[in-house]
Amino acid sequence: MSLALPLTAYAAPGLATSPTATAGTESATGSDAAAVDGPLVDYVNPFIGTKDDGNTYPGAAVPFGMVQLSPDNGHNVGYDYDRTSVRGFSLVHLSGVGCGLGGPLPTLPTTGAITSTDYGQYALGFSHDDEEASPGYYRVGLQAPAGTIEAELTATERTGVQRYTFPATAQANVLLNAGQALNRVTESDVRVVDDRTVETRITVRGFCQDTEPQTIWTRTTFDRPFVAHGTWDGQVVTAGADAASGGEGRRGAYVTFDTTGGDLDVEAVTAMSYVGADGAAANLAAEAGTFDAVHDAARSAWEERLGLVRVAQGDPDDLRTFYSSLYRSFLAPNVGSDVDGRYRGWDQEVHAAEPDFTYYQNYSLWDTYRTQQQLLYLLAPDESADMALSLVRQGQQGGWLPRWGYGTVETNIMTGDPATPFLVSAWRQGLLAGHEEEAYAVLRENADGVPPADSPFNGRAANVEYLRDGFVPHEPARSGKPGDYDLQHGASATMEYALADAMLSTMARGLGHDEDADRYAARGQSYRNVFDPRTGNFRARNADGFFVGDADPAHSDGFHEGTAVQYQWLVPQDVPGLFDLMGGTDAAVDRLDAFFAYDELVADPPHVASEVWVNGTYDYYGWETYNPNNEPNLHAPYVYLWTGQPWKTTDVVRAASTLFTDGPDGVTGNDDLGTMSAWHVLSSIGVYPIVPGADLWGLTTPLFDDVTITLDPEVFGRDSLRLTADGVAPDTHYTQSVSLGGEPLDRAWVTGDELTAAGTLDVTVGTEPSAWATDPAASPGAVVPADGTVERLFVGATPRQPVLAPGGRTEVAVQVVAQGAGTSSGTLEVTSDGAVTATTDLAEWTAESDGLPATVEGTVTIEAPADAEPGLHTVRLVVRDAAGTEAVREVSVVVSGESWIADAFDNVGIGDAGAANANLDGSGAYLLRDLLADLGAVQGLELTVPGTDLTYTLGAPRAGAPDNVAASGEVLEVPEHLRSVRHLSVVGTSTHGTHGGGLVLGFADGSSQTVDVRLSDWCTGSPEPGNITVAKAGARGDRENVQKIGCGLYATAPVAIPEGKVLTSVTLPSDERFHVFAIATDATGDVPAPQVEVTAQARCLGGKAFVAVRALNTGEQPAAIELATPYGSKLFGDVAPGANAYQSFATRAAAVEAGEVTVTVTTPDGEPQQVTAAYDAAACS
Repeated sequence: MSLALPLTAYAAPGLATSPTATAGTESATGSDAAAVDGPLVDYVNPFIGTKDDGNTYPGAAVPFGMVQLSPDNGHNVGYDYDRTSVRGFSLVHLSGVGCGLGGPLPTLPTTGAITSTDYGQYALGFSHDDEEASPGYYRVGLQAPAGTIEAELTATERTGVQRYTFPATAQANVLLNAGQALNRVTESDVRVVDDRTVETRITVRGFCQDTEPQTIWTRTTFDRPFVAHGTWDGQVVTAGADAASGGEGRRGAYVTFDTTGGDLDVEAVTAMSYVGADGAAANLAAEAGTFDAVHDAARSAWEERLGLVRVAQGDPDDLRTFYSSLYRSFLAPNVGSDVDGRYRGWDQEVHAAEPDFTYYQNYSLWDTYRTQQQLLYLLAPDESADMALSLVRQGQQGGWLPRWGYGTVETNIMTGDPATPFLVSAWRQGLLAGHEEEAYAVLRENADGVPPADSPFNGRAANVEYLRDGFVPHEPARSGKPGDYDLQHGASATMEYALADAMLSTMARGLGHDEDADRYAARGQSYRNVFDPRTGNFRARNADGFFVGDADPAHSDGFHEGTAVQYQWLVPQDVPGLFDLMGGTDAAVDRLDAFFAYDELVADPPHVASEVWVNGTYDYYGWETYNPNNEPNLHAPYVYLWTGQPWKTTDVVRAASTLFTDGPDGVTGNDDLGTMSAWHVLSSIGVYPIVPGADLWGLTTPLFDDVTITLDPEVFGRDSLRLTADGVAPDTHYTQSVSLGGEPLDRAWVTGDELTAAGTLDVTVGTEPSAWATDPAASPGAVVPADGTVERLFVGATPRQPVLAPGGRTEVAVQVVAQGAGTSSGTLEVTSDGAVTATTDLAEWTAESDGLPATVEGTVTIEAPADAEPGLHTVRLVVRDAAGTEAVREVSVVVSGESWIADAFDNVGIGDAGAANANLDGSGAYLLRDLLADLGAVQGLELTVPGTDLTYTLGAPRAGAPDNVAASGEVLEVPEHLRSVRHLSVVGTSTHGTHGGGLVLGFADGSSQTVDVRLSDWCTGSPEPGNITVAKAGARGDRENVQKIGCGLYATAPVAIPEGKVLTSVTLPSDERFHVFAIATDATGDVPAPQVEVTAQARCLGGKAFVAVRALNTGEQPAAIELATPYGSKLFGDVAPGANAYQSFATRAAAVEAGEVTVTVTTPDGEPQQVTAAYDAAACS
């Protein structure tokens, strides 16, 4: 039977006329198969993956083209199937990325007056009923005020071509928006060159986090003159203006055509360049063509690419999903050089490409090194060679290899070292011929170093620790440059470093660098260093060497976008060694069966794939089963090939294939620049790269019964590879035997050379598993096996900075982690600096290591004498093993002082990473204790406000105890020893913006002063004027997580205490988002005893009352003494020691109530002091 598919384009999924696969059904061939009939482009549905965060795009591109012209409808990556308005058709889209990037120059046809400059406002509605797409083509009907505008898109390598069919109107506009994109536009210029041409320069930055900026130049020409034009800048539209330029903000140009004369069509061609305006102009001149001619060429280019893999027959749904996946596999990397060969390198300089070399960019390496690189090697070896060399050039010119490169910048997204297995694969495949040593030099620097501080690359950020200790410590509170940071994902980063090192060792060995090969091979075993023999699982370790986090592998910390259960299979370099850790092959099979829910899967594959396995794109954590939506365990179905049970690989792969369907939600997770699509293509044809960097291909039963791959004979020595599985069907899919090139093959793997040289791979299938490839000798083995045992020793304590009060005692958990052959034993010596004492119950220890990090636990008891001075003290831990290996850890012990405002504390704002033991902002976020301490803000110690002599103590150094006041008018009594204060500052922070208010200072004489104090938002990038940054950390806690958001503590500008005043109280503002952690002062100690004795009496004379005050100078210096009463005051300027100041104050009344007098004493070298004295009532008759 033939397939009823559209001849030129694929209608949007969901239409009654659109064929759509039924999710949850297993594919069929055999009697249900249909012969492939007609052009292969008609089997491609570009709408697959445009829903539920597949993040693909339906627009027009050619294979590996620089331009991907596609609609943007409000989703952060461009297009989401559920949205119903188009904001514009922009030039750059990457298939299946997880964050917004690209989208420069969204261009939209409209009608009527230009009333808005925001594409979110001037967007036009559309319906899927009037939308279609095919490779290299997209069409939609836009609902404009004057009627429907038909917009069509197609592309060349470096240009996007648009054709608009307007209704008849005198205001047929085209808006070219230079100031808005899918990431941040920091600068934009637009210039109307003439009545057919518009140029722009657009500078953008950012992906999932900030990046370095990069600039794109565009040139657009129309096929007819426009009758009017103008520009906009911000919200101001200026008719007739030729240019607009500036920094961030909305900016663009519009052109207007008159279509009332019957000519309704307008064609526009836009070329782009990363080199400059002249590059865009040259690209336009070389590639511009009419819409129909460009569309025909694009369609032909896609037909040629898709024809490289020709399926003879198959289930219609399977054919559509297969060829759609193959299509997406060819969308990236992308041409980065202009038609003249120039390109902008990662040093931001313009370079000229060597002859016969095309420069490529856009590498999602953490993803593509696993599947897409190998698929493109088979199908596009010439382009793959240029892609590999382009990556080497990026490393040379940028100073480091990227992990996720976009355009001309590194985004630092994802972790590990994915460039290494990518390039080692390319070397192994012969794609770096003539450039091997260049590539090796870049890889070697990348593997052994850390990018300098002034480099935008994170690189192997944890290499110092990894090379010293053998693992990447899990330090979630630490942060680096924008992007992902390996130390926040210590366990998985260790495993990825180890994989990269193992693969690099094979390249070093092949190039004759044997010394390097030996040390890289040894480092390739570092995965063992994060395997906890107590739990039998991989687990993160901290800087002390302790295993940390939840022991449950589904909830373990330190694994990037996954769990320890999913990452446990990421040891392709040494699967036999991995199985040994797990307890042998049988134990590994048990784990695999549980991981895939295998017994349930055999009964109902689609149900398990969609309901039991992880089924959310971003559902990374808390799972014990396979995640087909993300990369870390993509290869896991093929691990069965090492167990002698290859039929289980077939069962799991076929179940996973049911997740690829012909609807807009028909991909698994983000497609990640073709990674998931390549997995689907390779698994469907029955060959899969099981060890990235090793060019080993695992075999499984193909989905189709007859597939022919066209090979490049100049590369492979033959022009085709045919893979057959005659009679394959849902009930007949178990491999019975395999022949390679006509010869029997008794193993489930081949090398790349064997595969491509054979010409044929024929699989015989049956209804039950067979004995094929079950012998242990059929296992792929270890690419880089273990060779010797590493000897390592660690010691540390928890908490890292224990706290105790003078006279207090605390116990610290101490661990010794020993790694070596067999049993290790040794001693632990504990000493202190004398200010505190320390003892341990772990003076001698024994650990059963057997090559793994074995943990021995004990206790160190620390005591501080009652007279211990508050401050920081040191306890030294020295562990030695029988071989003399020594490890030392110094523990900083805080003997804490008291905060004088501690009694008012009512909020916990400082906590510990992952502990959820604080909540500063009311939403679960808090400051991180370790990061503050690293910056010098240690709780319990006397600290100084930067740039001042004001001191304070951050209180509550014990986890979970309140450490700040959420201000609500509290009255804080100033203790006697601080009443000499002449200046103070409020130390704290605000949440949800800047907060504060009136701070009331109360004085001994009963007067008060109100000053306005405000503290900046704790996570602001721009503190309030006058605020002093006390400590600004690079991350904060968020319940059990760590967010890479910089937050901190501030201090207000010092407030002066008025001359002659003694501060006795501080009343806080009433603003609970104003968090007071301390009040810093310059107090010098206790207020000296006043050098005056005062007496006051109420007396009668002549029937009238008076108040008599006497002040005796008891000091050793002359003093000015002021006597103040309710009835007047008197100043005595120079009262000698031993002399009195005396004055009677008349009341002019017959009676006087009891009252108080105030005497102020000022010596020549002292501050004013005040003394009060009371007098009794008196009645004069």
